[in-house]
Amino acid sequence: MQDKKEVVLEVKNLKKYFDVGKNAVLKAVDDVSFIIREGETIGLVGESGCGKTTCGRTCIGMYNKTEGSVLYKGKDVHKIHGAEKKAFCKEVQTIFQDPYASLNPRMTVGDIIAEGIDIHNLAANSKDRTDRIQYLLQQVGLNKEHSNRFVHEFSGGQRQRIGIARALAVEPKFIMCDEPISALDVSIQAQVVNLLIKLQREMGLTYLFIAHDLSMVKHMSDRVAVMYLGVVAELTESKELYRNALHPYTKALLSAIPIADPRLERMRKRIMLEGEVPSPINPPLGCRFRKRCSYAMKICSEQTPPLKEAAPNHFVACHLY
Repeated sequence: MQDKKEVVLEVKNLKKYFDVGKNAVLKAVDDVSFIIREGETIGLVGESGCGKTTCGRTCIGMYNKTEGSVLYKGKDVHKIHGAEKKAFCKEVQTIFQDPYASLNPRMTVGDIIAEGIDIHNLAANSKDRTDRIQYLLQQVGLNKEHSNRFVHEFSGGQRQRIGIARALAVEPKFIMCDEPISALDVSIQAQVVNLLIKLQREMGLTYLFIAHDLSMVKHMSDRVAVMYLGVVAELTESKELYRNALHPYTKALLSAIPIADPRLERMRKRIMLEGEVPSPINPPLGCRFRKRCSYAMKICSEQTPPLKEAAPNHFVACHLY
């Protein structure tokens, strides 16, 4: 059924480079391709610095691309302007990583949530505006009385709920969740993830969910793209990735997830990666993972492995397959 749904976001050979001076170029995103269908969640995972946030922000036009294309419902994200851009900004929203930095401390919670409502003229009058704010607060598990308070009066989990309410205020269709739980206590993370799943079901939302915690991504995502040093190493359905990971890097990431059963945890073998992540300014030739890979062959240093379909709907960029 998923294959029959409309493609919301189509990313083709996307590149995002940064000029970092002294004729050096940082290749943050280097030839990434994937699609997201209506109502789907794609998880974008990888170590810190692998380019996942840059990829997400370039996909929704927050950063200009270097090469490639991003189409949102068939329209080039980096070529829309004027009224079309305003409509795009209403449909596509972001939940940021740090609720401490992304909310204005000088505004009340009600005004923060209503900012988008005011810009897009979604409220008929002041009563309608107040009703919308209170409804959104209740949708994210907060009280309507909270609208008159300031951000510093709330905990980290509550602030992230305010950020979610702000994103929902303009009735979006697509939300980029940029590591929305990484700045929160572990006890709060599951609550926020469950809230996002609930809102997706109720409102028919589509998510690009960026994270480095693979266990949360499994709970949240329909499909998962694993990034390493600016490229996609593996892309498949969430259950398939956890059952049958193919790329050596993905296997190493999965082996680091703790198991709740102490007996199974003791029996399990961790895959320890040697060496440091190479610099994105000067990535290795061929496969970018080869210097840390125990399966590296001669071809790995000579040719960059393309992202190929190794099994039905299971794509991997590795010369082993």
